Amino acid sequence: MDNAIAIEPADSELVTRSVKGDLSAFNQIVDRYQSHVYNVAARTLGNRSAAEDVTQETFISAYKAIPGFRGGSLRAWHLRIARNQCFDHLRSIKRRPESSLEEAFEDTGFTQPASADSLPETQVLGAELGRAISRAIHSLPPDQRITLVTIDVQGLSYEETAEAFGVSIGTVKSRLSRARSKVRDLLARETELLPEQFRRV
Repeated sequence: MDNAIAIEPADSELVTRSVKGDLSAFNQIVDRYQSHVYNVAARTLGNRSAAEDVTQETFISAYKAIPGFRGGSLRAWHLRIARNQCFDHLRSIKRRPESSLEEAFEDTGFTQPASADSLPETQVLGAELGRAISRAIHSLPPDQRITLVTIDVQGLSYEETAEAFGVSIGTVKSRLSRARSKVRDLLARETELLPEQFRRV
């Protein structure tokens, strides 16, 4: 029996094959990075349906543009395309009101599943805190919002975030600092939702 472990192809190999028209190679790129793109879009836009649309448009645009990929982080490259798609969507919804506040914050991604032995009051507070965090994040300017999501939720480094968004590391740090400060200030107004150790005396 062959016990050899299959080695995943490197991004560079998948890009080369994709440029040559190998659709299976590009599908492997999609499989590798679609969760990153979707999660950033969902938490930036706060709407599952919109995030799905942005994710689809991101990979359609990436497939068309991949002959121009010049190296670096493929994840960052896709997130830059996703950022532009998110901002296009945000500009479009400014021209039409949301049907409801609940729709605007449909899919926050911050409410943790309740454990089987958690009290109902704890479950309710957890859901309320998730919505409060979502409201705070969605009150941020788009650049600060997506920077916060990319680093604090998705776990990208300053360097990769700077590459993804085409800005300096200093700009990334500045946006993140302002975003964190604003979110902290907004959550401080809803102290009853915070765990006791995070409440200000």
